Amino acid sequence: MTNLTIWPIILTIIFFSWLALLTFLLWKTRSHYSRLTQGTVGGNLQAVLEKILTRLNDNGAVITALKKELGKMSLDNLNHLQKIGFVRFNPFPETGGNQSFSLAVLDGKGNGVVLSSLHSRESTRIYAKTIKTGKAGNFDLSAEEKQAIAQALKIKT
Repeated sequence: MTNLTIWPIILTIIFFSWLALLTFLLWKTRSHYSRLTQGTVGGNLQAVLEKILTRLNDNGAVITALKKELGKMSLDNLNHLQKIGFVRFNPFPETGGNQSFSLAVLDGKGNGVVLSSLHSRESTRIYAKTIKTGKAGNFDLSAEEKQAIAQALKIKT
C-alpha cells in the first residue's frame, strides 16, 4: 500500500467515526425530548413547558400556604405545656431522704404552675403556685421552686 491509497481509508474511518458520534448524540437528544413530551398530545414541547410552569406556580402557592400554617402552629405551640423542671430536696434535716419535691410545668412563654410537695413523718403537703413569664404571681417562691423554674426555662442558677 502506498501513501496515496491509505489516506482515503483513514478519511473514511474518521468520517464514519464522526457520523457514529453524531448519530449517538442525536439519538440521546431525541430520547430526552421524547421523555419530556411523554404524556402530551402531539409531543408539543411548549405544552410541556406550560404544564411545568403551572405546576411550579401551584407548588409555590402550596408552599406559601404551608409556611403560613407553620407560622400559626409555631405561635400556637407556645401555649402548650412543654417545659418541665424537677427538683428533689429534704426540707427537714432531722428526717429521712429527699422525698419532697418541686415540679415546674411551663408553656413556651414561661407561664404555668409550680407544684411543691413537703413530706414529713406525719403528713405530706402539696402547694401550687401560678407562674407568669417565669416569675411567681402573688406568692414568694422557695429556693427549690426557683431552681425548678430555672431548670424548666434552662436558666443557670
